[in-house]
Amino acid sequence: MLPEENATESSPLLRDADPEATARRTSKKTSKKSGWRLELSIISKYTAPLMAALLLQHALTGSSIFMVGHLGKREIGAVSLANMTAQITGYFVFQGLATCLDTLCPQAYGSGKPTMVGLHVQRLTLFMLVLTVPIGAIWFNADRLFLLVLPDESRETALLAGLYLKIAIAGAPGYACFESGKRFFQAQGLFGASLVVLLVCSVLNIFMGWLLVWRLQWGFVGAPIAVAIANSLLPVFLALYVIFIKGSECWHPISMEVWRGWGPMLSLAIPSWLMIEAEVLAWEFMTIVSSHLGATELATQAAISTLSDFAFQVSFSIAVAGGTHIAYLVGAGFLQRAATAAKVMVLSSFGAGLANMLVIITLRGVIPGFFSDIGEVWHYIYILLPLGAVIQIPDAVATSLNSLLRAVGRPDLGSYVQLSIYYLVGLPLGIAFAFVLDWSIFGLWCGILIAQSIIVLTEGFYFWKMVDWAKASREAIERV
Repeated sequence: MLPEENATESSPLLRDADPEATARRTSKKTSKKSGWRLELSIISKYTAPLMAALLLQHALTGSSIFMVGHLGKREIGAVSLANMTAQITGYFVFQGLATCLDTLCPQAYGSGKPTMVGLHVQRLTLFMLVLTVPIGAIWFNADRLFLLVLPDESRETALLAGLYLKIAIAGAPGYACFESGKRFFQAQGLFGASLVVLLVCSVLNIFMGWLLVWRLQWGFVGAPIAVAIANSLLPVFLALYVIFIKGSECWHPISMEVWRGWGPMLSLAIPSWLMIEAEVLAWEFMTIVSSHLGATELATQAAISTLSDFAFQVSFSIAVAGGTHIAYLVGAGFLQRAATAAKVMVLSSFGAGLANMLVIITLRGVIPGFFSDIGEVWHYIYILLPLGAVIQIPDAVATSLNSLLRAVGRPDLGSYVQLSIYYLVGLPLGIAFAFVLDWSIFGLWCGILIAQSIIVLTEGFYFWKMVDWAKASREAIERV
């Protein structure tokens, strides 16, 4: 639902925002020449650097597997196990919680309260730094858990993975600060800031990996040390960017205010985290189930999920860029533009999913060779690729709809939908298809395809029929 005619696409709905401050901050965004072309150009401009930044960050956290790639199978297995554990129990926790800032920061900036952006970032950063204590405890004792669940012949792999996580604890606070810090820039439309920082830290990470693992011959321990140093430097370079380049307009002086207002923040942060974690754990659960189907099926699952993960970065970039822009418009009260931008973002995500699908199908004969030259594994990947390609479309659209829910301050709805559909429909159906109907790994992916399609229909219906843009804008002002 849209507001009455007195709140047009180029005039804010809420008059208690400072009109001069809003005008300064909107510039091209609040031009009267609004329409899908304008919104598409803004979202596209934000998406390009964000996509590069996400791919770099993804590569940085997983770079250690390449650093130890020639040390041996045991070292590769240990890094893979450690990275998976770090992502589920740490990195994705920080990423999920930080997505609440995709709601709070752009809405505050659009409402003409720029220093509230800094205050929101300070509050969440403090909260996530507190969380690094229990996360660090889990990582420090991970080797004991690995020894309990892994077979005896994997004992050395378990100990190495535990050692990796013990060292990685040093980089966890930096990673947490970076996840919240980059939203500080995104709210201001400075999507290139995190890209610049990641470029610098990625180069340093590669150099330190070479230096520690090979030049100084520290071996395995050099990889997590290099990654921990790079993660610790990420927020340092963000701070330098603010001081010497751009972004200081939104900084809030350090005060006791940072200890207040956690309730509204956590009411957005926890559902936002659940949305991310629900999907991540669903994919990991698929990997565990596929291991019971056989080694070939497990290798196929690893290949297709890795491919989907990289393809996901494209649609996720559009979702974050579009969601940030829409949250800004909601905060500024430009609700007609927000509705238009929402349609543009969903259609853009659909286009990205379609493009991913076409690329995968076109390269169907090439992609299996990237993952394995074993005949049976190659054949399984080749057979499953069309289904993996089709899934790219609902996955991309669902990602944009989840971002829209955060933009209007309703991540709780997204968490309910994700948890219920994945774990009550998608995974049970996938297991039934795989074992009862004997569809093997093809059945698992059919279950996920059905789940994502239902998520798209459910959340799409909400935005088509039920979303109240005026209410979302009023709530944005209340948060400020």
